[in-house]
Amino acid sequence: MQAVDALAKVCADVRPGEPEEGVLGVAPRWVAAPADASEAAEVMRVAAGHGLAVVPRGGETRLDWGLPPRRCDLLVDTRRLDRVVEHAAGDLVVTAQAGLPMRRLAETVAERGQRLSLDVPLPGSTVGGTIATGAAGPLRLLYGAPRDLVIGITIVRADGRTARSGGKVVKNVAGYDLGRLLCGSYGTLGLIVEATFRLHPLPSACAYVTSPVADAGAACEAVQAILHSPVVPSALQCWTSPGQSLALGVLLEGVPDGVAARAARVADLLGSRASIGEQAPEGWGAYPDGTTLIEVSAPPASLTDLLGALPPEATAVWSAAGHGHVGLPAQMSAGDVARALEKLRGALAPHHGGAVVCYAPKGVREAIDLWGPVPALSLMRRVKDQFDPDHRLSPGRFAGGI
Repeated sequence: MQAVDALAKVCADVRPGEPEEGVLGVAPRWVAAPADASEAAEVMRVAAGHGLAVVPRGGETRLDWGLPPRRCDLLVDTRRLDRVVEHAAGDLVVTAQAGLPMRRLAETVAERGQRLSLDVPLPGSTVGGTIATGAAGPLRLLYGAPRDLVIGITIVRADGRTARSGGKVVKNVAGYDLGRLLCGSYGTLGLIVEATFRLHPLPSACAYVTSPVADAGAACEAVQAILHSPVVPSALQCWTSPGQSLALGVLLEGVPDGVAARAARVADLLGSRASIGEQAPEGWGAYPDGTTLIEVSAPPASLTDLLGALPPEATAVWSAAGHGHVGLPAQMSAGDVARALEKLRGALAPHHGGAVVCYAPKGVREAIDLWGPVPALSLMRRVKDQFDPDHRLSPGRFAGGI
């Protein structure tokens, strides 16, 4: 009880954890919801003093990604950290707290004709969760992933000390590597409390050019033709349906006349079945259906091999930025999933790609290697030891048991 009493002294919102709040079945002993960055630092300081294992929680949209923590003494809920701290519209930057939903951030900056050029595949995603999982969609082809758009970050370290890097202007790159380091770290290096992003103007016009594709070879040829043309797509996506029917979609953005001309050029490249519209096709930027979700790193040259390695039951979405996701249905057994995963990794390895399981049913998760080969694992472990020497932050959630 000493730990919870100490937590209650520094944070007004502390309560016992509930079984349904468990992280992949590991229920927290307590939940704390700090109201600001200084309160978050005090919570982390108390947790360090009592040796508590801490798992951050935002909107819970990706809390089932990765592995279960070895233990979860304290769940730190960031959803009260939900303010836009500063929107410097003239500099095209915004600073927001970690618990702010991405939708609200988008609405705020849109009032000044700007946007954070990140897709949000899951409604309810927060700023901190998006950074912690490195989540991005097809817009990453032109604009990059969170690691490319974060120009400043504030975190609370495992010992309760606050660390900041970067700045409030795009040209300031001091400490920028810390922001990149936290992207995709799954809460294992620190508690993200605030981030500063570079923004882009909202385009005055956009067009989606879509077309069915006969087979994997035709899809690969079309992708190469578009990427080597002068049309400069903001996004290029290929998706499949069960039974392996294929389609391509291309997003073009800019001024109306330029978008219309570029869309016509893309339609010519895709052939007579291409169509042009202002609305995104159904499922654009979303994760494929399935109870097992696999993230693939697959450069454009690997597209034919990727599509050829998919089991017939799979659905897939792939971006020409070199990333995508594969969904596998519930009826696939753990053995089926393991074989499909091995085939995907084998097909992508010659292209320096890979496949990581984001989430899966418990029985499947226990039968497979979620992460696959991780060449930088020894370096990642040394970084973990520097940031969290007692291994109390999301212990075991990341690759190699980090």
